[in-house]
Amino acid sequence: MHLCAVNNNNIKTQTMNTAVSTTKVAIIGLGNIGKAMATNLTKGNQPVIIASRDLEKAKEFAVSLGSSATAEEITVAIKNADIVIPAVYFDKIKEFLKTHANELAGKIIIDVSNPIAPDGKGGFKKTIDQDQSAGKILSELTPADTVFVKAFGTLGAGSLVSAAFSEPERNVLFYASDNTNSNNKIEALITASGFAPFHIGGIDQSIRIEVFGDLHEFGALGKTVTLEEAGKSVHQR
Repeated sequence: MHLCAVNNNNIKTQTMNTAVSTTKVAIIGLGNIGKAMATNLTKGNQPVIIASRDLEKAKEFAVSLGSSATAEEITVAIKNADIVIPAVYFDKIKEFLKTHANELAGKIIIDVSNPIAPDGKGGFKKTIDQDQSAGKILSELTPADTVFVKAFGTLGAGSLVSAAFSEPERNVLFYASDNTNSNNKIEALITASGFAPFHIGGIDQSIRIEVFGDLHEFGALGKTVTLEEAGKSVHQR
């Protein structure tokens, strides 16, 4: 298990003074999560490509974010990106992975989804078995030469906005990945988005950072946490 060594006192200075990242990131979808991520990343000097089925809306949103954001058609955005983030519903990601399998070859794919739906009682329920995770299911649908990461879905859209760039200590975003060679890029992306990265292990651990999981805001954790608090929570299991 990797605990990212982040000096929280220096994060703001580093974010403001570092050169613009050369990593190309495409966010697919204009839902609350996608918009929150794009807003945070551009604030942290990370250029983003915005893509949606409605190109005009993507262009309008990109303009609202400033010069760090551009808009492209979905297929073009995927081809031009190093990291692809399909910020759409769980079932839609299945379709997305199948439709764009060729374009996704060799990319890093970040899954932000949570497999939930209204339960008819004012709350939510999982749409898959209790012991299954969206990350594990989707990872098995990706092309063999892609890197699959679970991240950014460990907080609700509201907290992604309100808890970003906190001072003096940053709040944590957990992530899971099997290919640790990509961790530097993922951690740089999470840092640019205004959070401190915390690697909890492989994709087999992704259920912990999905809704109802013990490390999710809407699960046993119940709140945002700092690095010190996150370390305690991870090891309490």
